[in-house]
Amino acid sequence: MNETWKTIILGSGPAGLTAGIYSARSNLKPLLFAGNNPGGQLTITTLVENYPGFKDGIMGPQLMQDMIEQTKNSGVEIIYEDIIKIDFSKRPYVLESISDTFRAETIIISTGASTKWLGIDSEQKFMGKGVSGCATCDGPFFKDKVVSVIGGGDSAMEEALYLARLAKKVYLIHRRDEFRASQIMQKRVMENSKIEIIYNSEVIEIKGDNIVKSIDIKNNKQNTVSSLLLDGVFIAIGHTPNTQIFKDYIDTDENGYIKVKDFVKTNIDGIFASGDVSDPKYRQAITSAGTGCIAAIEAMHFTENNPL
Repeated sequence: MNETWKTIILGSGPAGLTAGIYSARSNLKPLLFAGNNPGGQLTITTLVENYPGFKDGIMGPQLMQDMIEQTKNSGVEIIYEDIIKIDFSKRPYVLESISDTFRAETIIISTGASTKWLGIDSEQKFMGKGVSGCATCDGPFFKDKVVSVIGGGDSAMEEALYLARLAKKVYLIHRRDEFRASQIMQKRVMENSKIEIIYNSEVIEIKGDNIVKSIDIKNNKQNTVSSLLLDGVFIAIGHTPNTQIFKDYIDTDENGYIKVKDFVKTNIDGIFASGDVSDPKYRQAITSAGTGCIAAIEAMHFTENNPL
């Protein structure tokens, strides 16, 4: 393709779609690569009650479909392919999909982060039916119920402490006999009367009918299996930012998240990052959308001040 786009956006979650809307309204005429599975992580959630504008909540897949349609209506061209190769060594930046080559004056990276799952079949069976990867998103559905958190890092501690405000009881299950979380987070968890820690154990099966009813856990030291009756399973073993393709050009932290300054600026002028791809802390749809907006505005200013 001979055309050089003012802005190309990579990703179709709240960050990428918001960046698309704002870019289009700034007359950047953006091109957005939505990938083969558009919509981001909200497409695997159920009821979303914490996104403003929906007084009764909205189903995650419906919210993302509406955002995609709004983005299209704003004038954004969307291609449902992944980018497989990049060259960010000079402007215009070059990207290749399976079908064509594209050039852009600015790039907005909104490729998100993927939740690490346990990898058991029943986990996927009960996704959105008691299994979740986000306590902040889904915790309120488990008020006065019994839940478990799987993990041993700071994220797991944060999830357990958050859920303890809502749930009747929280089991924190870790496969080792000690946590990797910071000492202060461990102390808070251990001092919370609602949280019971189960060490040296792994969840081997999640059971229920239409919703989660129990889990089977295996003690790695005693080689025994036991069951726990509960209502929810929160997986907190980490996230993997989708940044592998950018590693030769874009600075990332030790966990692969893109380093940014002024909210969205990367180490390369004219390349911006928004959403979970650069946010290991908050990981919320609303914060992602906010940084998508910022990235689009910054891209507009950059193209105005740095014409090719």
